[in-house]
Amino acid sequence: MTSIDLLVGEIGSTTTKVNAFALGGGGAAGPVGPAFVGQGRAPTSVAQGDVVVGLRGAIDDLGRQLGGEVRWGRMMASSSAAGGLRMSVHGLVRDMTVKAAREAALGAGAILRFVTAGDLTDSDLETVGRVRPNIILLAGGVDYGERATVVANAHRLAALGPPAPVVYAGNVAARDEVVGVLQAAGIRVYPVENVYPRLDEMVIEPTRRAIQRVFEEHIVRAPGMDRVRELVDGPIIPTPGAVMNMAVLLRTAIGDLVAVDVGGATTDVHSVTEGSEEIARMLVAPEPVAKRTVEGDLGVFVNAPNVIDLIGPAELAKEFGVPEPELVRLARPLPTTDREQAFSARLTREAVRAGLLRHAGRLRYLYGPTGRTVVSEGKDLTAVKWLIGTGGALTRLPGGEEALAAMRARDRGRELLPGLEAAVALDRDYIMASCGVLSAEHAKEAVALMQKSLGVPGPFAAHPAPPGPSPTKEADEFASPDPAD
Repeated sequence: MTSIDLLVGEIGSTTTKVNAFALGGGGAAGPVGPAFVGQGRAPTSVAQGDVVVGLRGAIDDLGRQLGGEVRWGRMMASSSAAGGLRMSVHGLVRDMTVKAAREAALGAGAILRFVTAGDLTDSDLETVGRVRPNIILLAGGVDYGERATVVANAHRLAALGPPAPVVYAGNVAARDEVVGVLQAAGIRVYPVENVYPRLDEMVIEPTRRAIQRVFEEHIVRAPGMDRVRELVDGPIIPTPGAVMNMAVLLRTAIGDLVAVDVGGATTDVHSVTEGSEEIARMLVAPEPVAKRTVEGDLGVFVNAPNVIDLIGPAELAKEFGVPEPELVRLARPLPTTDREQAFSARLTREAVRAGLLRHAGRLRYLYGPTGRTVVSEGKDLTAVKWLIGTGGALTRLPGGEEALAAMRARDRGRELLPGLEAAVALDRDYIMASCGVLSAEHAKEAVALMQKSLGVPGPFAAHPAPPGPSPTKEADEFASPDPAD
């Protein structure tokens, strides 16, 4: 029998993983510091109506690897099963309150099914009913500014009945009325600080945290999740939100960073940086310190045809010596042959390139009576110290470090990418999401575990000078990312 301090499950739409950790208290009983013990995997059992089957299967797999039945003290989890965290976002002005609310939802790990600006229409309400969000985020108006629209939208959502809990992050002057309207219709309401309290100011962290709390409270109502508490007695948060949690915390130890996760269907980019003071003076609109973007068309399996088109089918066919129509057959969920691995690695490099370019901001030149003015739009990555790769494609295929290193800009052009001084590191143990869950109760241990996995200096080091990238290891078995992640 193997005793484990803590298990963290990652319940995906197709695969469930369980990561085992020893928190370490010193003495003869165990290691001095926290340690990653091992990982078990099994198919997710949402289709069977009970994710506990998949969780138990992953635990059994872990036991086979460790040589005995597993016993544990605590279990936490993240989930993207049952469609993940589906949200709709409704604000007032698209480039102001709507943008801030959208950033908060994405940072919490949401899949945005519907976003609106201004008054909700009958068609909008039909769409809300059709997409069936797990959570609705309602915002609108700076504090003590315009309030009529958000109040009217509350009435319209109330008329739908209780479709989902609502997080209210709008004008504080309308808060009591909005909450009263929604509660009278039987809708659970969670009021938080305004995501856009003043012009050119975003306050998204309270909303991000509230979304994750609401998700944990309501996730057991999703199909297949109703028995999850039989095993999981700790927090349950969205898997992409767990990665963001870890990125935010890790920044306190190693400095500004970007974390890239190339999956089977999507490519997620998480950045935590305020950018440079020079670029900040040029910004035309505020950006959050912690930002997540999801590229739903970039993946190395489900969305491989899109990435093939970006590279050019003719170029790839020549490179891999196969006819163009045969290219897509080289994209496998578990590439095993040298050619399959090389092909998936090539798609991964392109997904990293396209995903980072879409995430990063740009400089624009405006011309007027006084001549040319330079302005900045989007996320400034020029002050980033670390480029981190996580997920199966970057950590289990060859060339992950090279794919990230290629995105460092030698000279700053219009794209606000990291510079050559940014270091590259891979999440070798593939535990970033699990450490994000772990950080809710064991922050220092989570950082220490991540720094071990990345191969960077010890826990809570004071922004160390980044080392150069290490040589890429030989690929082991490619653990395919969950296509829904």
